[in-house]
Amino acid sequence: MNEGTKTQPESLAPSPGGMGALKEELITLLPDLRAFSRFLCRERAAADDLLQNTIATALAKQHQFEAGTNLKAWLFTIMRTQFYSDLRSMRRRRDALDSACSDNVVPSPEHRAELMDLTAALWRLNPQYREALILVGAGGFSYEEAAELCGCAVGTMKARVSRARRQLAEAMA
Repeated sequence: MNEGTKTQPESLAPSPGGMGALKEELITLLPDLRAFSRFLCRERAAADDLLQNTIATALAKQHQFEAGTNLKAWLFTIMRTQFYSDLRSMRRRRDALDSACSDNVVPSPEHRAELMDLTAALWRLNPQYREALILVGAGGFSYEEAAELCGCAVGTMKARVSRARRQLAEAMA
């Protein structure tokens, strides 16, 4: 389609080359985004809503994504911003993590109890430490990427992860 003949907004227009690749890469990142949204929200329905809002925002603002940059970091930033914005407007909801523990992923009651203990210990961490640990430990981000996402120095991110690991180990001992 010729650039001058577009009648739809960019977010709805057929994807010429680069934007199609962006959408394909976005699809491959859905499991990571879903896992992060589940971690942030602690309940399946809210996590699915956050994921849907993140994807909708990313597609609506795909023209703002700079080709050659880290799409995963861009999407995680959108999700993180959306999550904290929702928290400010609705106040933080405290629901149990029952849905995550009831997926029959854990084969025995002993493992289930350990997972619940780990979950409880993780949620007792300072929110900044918890976020740092999840981004670096579970999200696969480098310290540099995680620091950029959180808007802090790399040294601060390393310190947060270190403290989170130490506090979690102490809580689980």
